[in-house]
Amino acid sequence: IVITLLIFFLGGFAFSNHRSHQSELYSLMLFSLIGGIVLFGFQNLVTLFLGIEILSIPLYVLAGSNKTDLRSNEASIKYFLMGAFATGFLLFGIALVYGSSSSFDLYTIHQFSVENPKNMMFTMGAVLMLAALAFKVSMAPFHMWSPDVYQGSPSLITTFMMSTVKISAFYAFFKMMSIGFFGISSEWLNIIGVFIIITLFLANVMGLAQSNVKRMLAYSSVSHVGYLALIFFGLNSLSAYNLAFYLFAYSLATIGVMMCLIYVEKLKRETSFNAFKGLVHSEPIIAVTAAVSMLSMAGIPLTAGFMGKFGIFAQAIQETPFLVVVAILGSAISIAYYLRLIMIMFFPKESSLKTSEKVSLTYNIVAVVVLVAIITLGIFPDLFAKQFGI
Repeated sequence: IVITLLIFFLGGFAFSNHRSHQSELYSLMLFSLIGGIVLFGFQNLVTLFLGIEILSIPLYVLAGSNKTDLRSNEASIKYFLMGAFATGFLLFGIALVYGSSSSFDLYTIHQFSVENPKNMMFTMGAVLMLAALAFKVSMAPFHMWSPDVYQGSPSLITTFMMSTVKISAFYAFFKMMSIGFFGISSEWLNIIGVFIIITLFLANVMGLAQSNVKRMLAYSSVSHVGYLALIFFGLNSLSAYNLAFYLFAYSLATIGVMMCLIYVEKLKRETSFNAFKGLVHSEPIIAVTAAVSMLSMAGIPLTAGFMGKFGIFAQAIQETPFLVVVAILGSAISIAYYLRLIMIMFFPKESSLKTSEKVSLTYNIVAVVVLVAIITLGIFPDLFAKQFGI
């Protein structure tokens, strides 16, 4: 809810060319948010399905809301077709799980998985649901839709998908696998381990190869799913807190970078790296916020992103040190493409944005809020822990 509220504050400038139907865009984002809240509270597979559909269907419309842009149209149809395909996998998985456990209730399924770890139909249902949920969070090799959809969608909608939607979908993924299928974790943990390796190397290497900032950030978003998925290893009483902290820190950083991209895209009509040249000279506040946000994404100390990664890596290293090493290597690769954008924004002597149109006061306030939150949570992570009673 907090992340969505921050995104709404960016809407006036971002949606200025959607004047005729701006209220509908906010309404659809709120519908999607409701689906996300349902995903946090589900205890029943039918509720899980409804939550995912309430979350996803408005996004198919939002992705194509820039009707005059062919990339936006392509993003909408691609997301819709592949999303419907993944939903088929989810429903097939739910049917097999229900057929073997005779229940839709999450905790009854948990009990069945503990008592019947070798039930083949139940295991197949779990694997199908794993594949569908991996698609929803854009984990490789089910990530192929996300770079095209994230690039083609209006930038504010991309911000919403990369933050609020990812928070909701990943929490549902975590809850389903760690509670519902806990008894057969030996069957699916190795699959997730392979997915993590593919995700981290593929997304970070592809991120290095991009010449478009929006597409680079799309691959960056995919790579963060790889770090997040380490939460399944070494589960303990702090796992939900570690996941929540990382998701919140990552979402703040996403807003910090994307608000900068929205401003540049609006003025330059493009999102290539050169469009950001010397941005710090014309808009120092959003340039600094974007730089600190990317350092947080890379996991540099004294940022919220570092504390988020540290919590998840510290939990996972006891069970799978190899995957943690892979994740650290992935983080090291990601620093290269984040620094590339930071250097382009800061080191040219003059800005390429020769315009009288300045960032609004609202944007500067949101930028300062994000900047302060990222640094404060990086230095005092206990402030977040108090919300959990830890």
